[in-house]
Amino acid sequence: MKEQHLLRVIEPTEVTGAWVMREGEKLLSFSGNDYLGLSQDKTVLAAAEAALHEYGAGAGASRLVTGSHPLYATLEKQLAKMKGTEAACVFGSGYLANIGLIAAIAGKDDLILADRLVHACMIDGIKLSGARFQRFKHNDLKDLERLLKDYRKQYKECFILTETVFSMDGDLALLKKIQALAEKYNATTITDDAHGLGIIENEVKADIQMGTLSKAAGSYGGYVCASKAVIDYLKTTARTLMFSTALPPSVVGASVAALKMMAEDKNRAKKALFNAKIFTKAMGLPEAKSAIVPLIIGDAEIALAISRKLQNEKFLVSAIRPPTVPEGTARLRFTFSALHSDTQVKNLAKTLRDILA
Repeated sequence: MKEQHLLRVIEPTEVTGAWVMREGEKLLSFSGNDYLGLSQDKTVLAAAEAALHEYGAGAGASRLVTGSHPLYATLEKQLAKMKGTEAACVFGSGYLANIGLIAAIAGKDDLILADRLVHACMIDGIKLSGARFQRFKHNDLKDLERLLKDYRKQYKECFILTETVFSMDGDLALLKKIQALAEKYNATTITDDAHGLGIIENEVKADIQMGTLSKAAGSYGGYVCASKAVIDYLKTTARTLMFSTALPPSVVGASVAALKMMAEDKNRAKKALFNAKIFTKAMGLPEAKSAIVPLIIGDAEIALAISRKLQNEKFLVSAIRPPTVPEGTARLRFTFSALHSDTQVKNLAKTLRDILA
């Protein structure tokens, strides 16, 4: 792996807003997923501290035993309201939410059709479910309908999986058209909204909406929003909920405060998107659809070299390599926050243009 430039190294990193300290260097980060800057917000921090003192440092057990402290109910009501569903269930992480959900609701008699670029945790959930699995070409409605025609009638239930905002490409799912196909073929839609929550408003909602509180919400944990029947079923059958210790109260308290701020103030989301669009315009790239902008390099070694050159100029931009992305599509993944200024974004673009020249 090292010879192929695919070996990962975890670097100690101290984060302070849009800035990080790494190996004694202060770098302006365009790599994090804290799109709204809420992980450092004083209101969010105060809510976490208050929950810590009221309920303690840890939950002590799984939610089904003694770990579901009162803040959970508040958070789940917020999520259900935000997503327009009857109910919600909070999990220990987005990864645990996805594998717990998919493995619980799908089985060997069912069919799962997933966009080729869905997140790894969705793929792992599919494998655990034992369901028949087919991938459709990325955002290709014709390919999805072909699979529905070929396979749907052979299976009891059918689930169509996609992301609202694709984590490595920054583009958006064609939710309205996917939902129409699902209704036509009696299928259930499931979306991973990890990178959309608080940033992108979707007029069309999937039947089951999964997401995470560790990106724009600035905290930690995952969730599933759906009908009350689905949520009741998950609380009884999702192994990643049943057999995991609950989240610390401070984490849930922070999420409650963050979601309240998201609902009351849309300006942070607008700023994050505006920054991404400043960058794509300056780089001559297609206009950003989300706070994520990829620059496809292809070769992993070259992507790493450009990342290092950016770091020499005091910018942190991670190189994303296989297997996170397909072979031959190593890239620089730029993420934009409400904390970035116009000038910082323009300076990044100028520096990158000079490196690539």
